[in-house]
Amino acid sequence: MKAEHNERVTRIGPNTPCGNLMRHYWQPVALVDEFNPALDPRMGIRPVKAVRVLGQDLVLFKNAQGEFGLLDRDCPHRGADLSFGRNEGDGLRCPFHGWKFDVSGQCLETPAEPTGSKLCQHVKQRNYPLVERSGILFGWFGPEDSTPPPFPALDCFTAHSTHTFAFKGLWQCNWLQAFEVGVDPAHASFLHRFFSDESLDDTYGKQFRGASAGDINGERWPMTKVMREFDQPKITTQPMPFGMRLTALRPMNEALTHVRVTNAIFPHTFVIPLSETMTITQMHVPVDDTHTYWYSVFTSFAGPVDKEAMRNQRLSAINLPDYIPKSGRHNNWGFDAEEQNTRTYLGMGEHDINVHDQWACESMGPIQDRTREHLGTSDVAIMANRRNLLKAIDDVEAGKLPMGLAQPDIAAQRMGPDTVDGIAPAQDWENWWQHAVASKRTNAPWDAALPEGQS
Repeated sequence: MKAEHNERVTRIGPNTPCGNLMRHYWQPVALVDEFNPALDPRMGIRPVKAVRVLGQDLVLFKNAQGEFGLLDRDCPHRGADLSFGRNEGDGLRCPFHGWKFDVSGQCLETPAEPTGSKLCQHVKQRNYPLVERSGILFGWFGPEDSTPPPFPALDCFTAHSTHTFAFKGLWQCNWLQAFEVGVDPAHASFLHRFFSDESLDDTYGKQFRGASAGDINGERWPMTKVMREFDQPKITTQPMPFGMRLTALRPMNEALTHVRVTNAIFPHTFVIPLSETMTITQMHVPVDDTHTYWYSVFTSFAGPVDKEAMRNQRLSAINLPDYIPKSGRHNNWGFDAEEQNTRTYLGMGEHDINVHDQWACESMGPIQDRTREHLGTSDVAIMANRRNLLKAIDDVEAGKLPMGLAQPDIAAQRMGPDTVDGIAPAQDWENWWQHAVASKRTNAPWDAALPEGQS
C-alpha cells in the first residue's frame, strides 16, 4: 500500500478523510456496566466518566433519572475539563465557575453572573445523541445538523437482553490493524493453534475450544483440531449490503469439508461464530489514531447467556475500570518459550485467545506501516476490505453517503448476519450451511426471523 493511502485509511480525528467517514456510523462509547457500582464503586458516588472517541475528548454522565448525557469535555465558558464536574443529579456543574449543564448540553446556571442574567439561556454545550443496545451506549458524531441513520437491526441488537452479553478491551494500536484480524480467516490455523484438544464438556464462553457443527464418523471434532490439521483454507468474499460475507473452506477428504462463514460489517465490525449456538459481534472503535477499544456482543440462539460466567472469564485477563489488558508490550504479552515449544503455536496462553490477537495487532506498532507488507492469496478479504474503505472515503469526500449501515434503507433492514462453523458434505456445503443457520434461527427463543432471501 502507498504511504499516502495508509495515512488516508488510518487517521480518524475530526476533519480527516477516514474520520469524516467514521462519523457516518453509530459508534460504541461505553459499556452500561461501566456505571455499575458493583464493578466500579466510584459510580455509586459520582456516575461520570471521561471518554475519548474518534480523537475527541468527551464526558459521559448519568443524571438522577437514569438518563445519560454525552458532551464535549471542554466547558464552553473557559475550557476547563468537565469530566471533573460535580454531578448534582439534574446536571453536571463545572467546578471552575459553577456553570451547570443538563444531559442535552443546555446551560442551566451561571452563578457568578449578576442576578437576573440570562447568559445561560444562550449557552449550549455540544451534546451527542445516544442509543443503548445490548449493554452498550452508542453515540452519533455526525455534524450537528445531520440526521443519523436508523440504529442497525443486527441480531446482537434485536435479541432479548437475557440472550446477549457485552464486554470490551483496550488495544494500543490503530483501529484498522485491530479490525483486519477479524477479516483474516487464515490466521486462526496458526496464531490460535493448540497442540492438544481440551474436553468438549467445559467450553462455554471459550473461543476455538468448542466443537464444530457436524461430525466425522460419529465423532465431534473440536475447532482446535480442525484449525490445526487443515491450515490452507480456500477463502472467498461476497459483497453484501452491510459489507461482505467471508467463506473459508477447509477440505478434509473427498466427502467432507469444513465450512466457516463470517461477516465484515463496514466499517469496523465483524460477526463470527463462538459456538454452535452463540455468535460474537465485535466492533473496533478508534479512541484516537493509536488506541482502539474492541467491543464484543455475545448473542445466544439457545438459552440465556450466563453473564456472570462470561464476565468472570474475561476479567481474568482485563483490569477494571478502564478495561486494560493485563498483558501487553510491557510484559511481552505473557510470552512463554516452553509453552511455545510444547503447547501452543504462539506461546501466549491457552485460555484467552484475545491476547493472541492483541499481540498480532500491537506488535505491528501503533500504526502499521503497510508499505512494507507482502500480501498473498489468503489475504483476499484484507484486500477487498481496503478497496471498500478507500472507495467509501472517496464517496464521503464527493458528498455521497458511504456504503452499508450509513445508508438509512440498509441500516433499517433486518439482516442477521448469519455465521456457521461446521463440517459439511463437500459437494453440498452451500445448502448445508444455509440449512444449519435456518435451524439455529428456528430454535432461537427470541424472534430471529429474517425477510425471505436474507441471511
